[in-house]
Order: sequence, then structure tokens, then C-alpha cells
Amino acid sequence: MDPQAWFILKQLESAGAPPLELLTPDQARLGADFRLLAGPPEDVAKVENRTIPVPGGEIPVRIYTPAGEGPFPALVYYHGGGWVIGNLDTVDVPCRMLANRAGCVVVSVDYRLAPEHKFPTAAEDSYAAVKWVAEHAASIQADPERIAVGGDSAGGNLAAVVALMAREQGGPSLAYQMLIYPVTNHSYETESYRENANGYFLTKNTMVWFWNHYLRDDQDGKNPYASPLLAEDLSGLPPALVITAGFDPLRDEGEAYAERLKAAGVPVEATRYDGMIHGFFWMPGVLVQGNAAINQAANALKHAFQVVKTI
Repeated sequence: MDPQAWFILKQLESAGAPPLELLTPDQARLGADFRLLAGPPEDVAKVENRTIPVPGGEIPVRIYTPAGEGPFPALVYYHGGGWVIGNLDTVDVPCRMLANRAGCVVVSVDYRLAPEHKFPTAAEDSYAAVKWVAEHAASIQADPERIAVGGDSAGGNLAAVVALMAREQGGPSLAYQMLIYPVTNHSYETESYRENANGYFLTKNTMVWFWNHYLRDDQDGKNPYASPLLAEDLSGLPPALVITAGFDPLRDEGEAYAERLKAAGVPVEATRYDGMIHGFFWMPGVLVQGNAAINQAANALKHAFQVVKTI
């Protein structure tokens, strides 16, 4: 294990916070503030908070615009937190870094959380957000022909699901999907779940707690819009970056999804950060590898946007 990641685990252990699965969702949300690990926020040319319409309501988004002349490519970003916790502030630092490094507008989406809003609300909100970006691109200095989706953990799940929805429901056409240690399957049967069930930040019991809050019943877990690994056909999806962490229960399902995409003819860049724990993408302030992953993601986005531009 990476010594910096080990140090973070020891710090978290000594803080003595109760495991999430012993808390109510409200208590968990209050306690889940990892911003100190993200480091100071970088300046971006413009940051704007807005609300956008979704079926049955509206949700907040935060729009990061880089310096320079638009229209810029756009990344629609979904935060992690097991569909239950997390918010725009959780991923503020990574979103700023991605906007600056990839030279793209980043639209960070505050989809509605479970258990107040169970499956498929988060997925439907996420899809509504990408459609909104495509339709209102001019108003946010974005190029509707160059839109990517991305996210970490449950947000990686939502990005993968939105890519499926866009393919099946008539667009928008997506340039890329950036999946950071994504949840891809409602199952706990992998080797990485056995190896990393306890002691590495995200535990098996916490994932059970997240899934139980998110799904209405076990049948929902078999739906590809909850478990994209179970989709019958992954052909025709946008090129993907899949980043996984060695000491993460979700490692194997993320890598299995990358393999299935490859087998379906989708261009995939898959990288395992061996010594890392779940959540490291949120922690560039204290983890060198967190910084490296954000840089890798930004470079992959930049390249994908350039490819689309030249076609």
C-alpha cells in the first residue's frame, strides 16, 4: 500500500468516527466532509451555481468555466457517495482541476439522493443534466458536439448509466466516459470484495448500506441502469477511461466493466493505481497519486475532445 494512503487510513482510524452503516443518512451526510484532504481550491475563470429542471423538480449544478475563448468542450460530472451522501462541495477541488487541466467547462451535478429518492431517480436526474447541457450549451460557453460524462464511485456508476441511456434514448452523442472506481454491479462476490471488505476506507458493509438505501428491491439491482455490468450489449458506447484502486472493494467490477467495453469494441484506457484506496481521486491535497489520477483523467479528456474536433 502507498505510504500516504496508509497514513490517511491511520488518521481516519484514530479519529474514531462510527462506520457509516451505523448512522442514519442525515448523520452520514453531516459527517462526510473530506474537503481537507482535497487541498486548497484552484482558481478557475468562472464558477456559477444554477438550478436546472429534471423530471418532477429541479436540481442544483455548479458550472466551472476555464480561462480562454469558448465554446469549450464540456464534462458533466457526477459526485460519489453511494447515491446517499456527497454533494457539489465534495468534488469542488477535482472539478476545478479538471476544468483547468482539460480546458473544458465542468458541470457538476447535484442529483437527488437516496433513500429520499430511490432508484432510478439519480440516474434520471443525471441523464436530464446531460441533455440540459447539450440543449443549453451556448448559454454556458460549451460545444454541444463535445460532451463527456464522468464521475467517481456511485458517480462513475451514473456516468456509465448515462452513456447507456444516451445510446438507447436518442442522444445526446457523447465524446467520452470517465469512470473513476465505478460501481458497476449489485453484487459482493468478487475477489476484491473478499480482499478489501474491511479496513480500507470503503467497506463491504458500507456498500451494502448504500445499495439498500438506493434500490427499491433486489430486482432493481438487476437493471442495467443500476448495474451497467449486466447490460447485454455495450457496443456503440463512447470511449472510456476506467481508473481503479488496488485496495478497493469495487476494483474488480470496475475492471470487469472495462473488459466488457473492450470486448464490445469500445476504445478503453484502464489503469489500476495499485497502492491506492477508494476515494483517492477526492484527495489530491494529501495523495500524490490522487493528483496523478486527476492529471491522467484531464489528459484523456483533452485527447478525446481533440479527436472529436478533427472528425
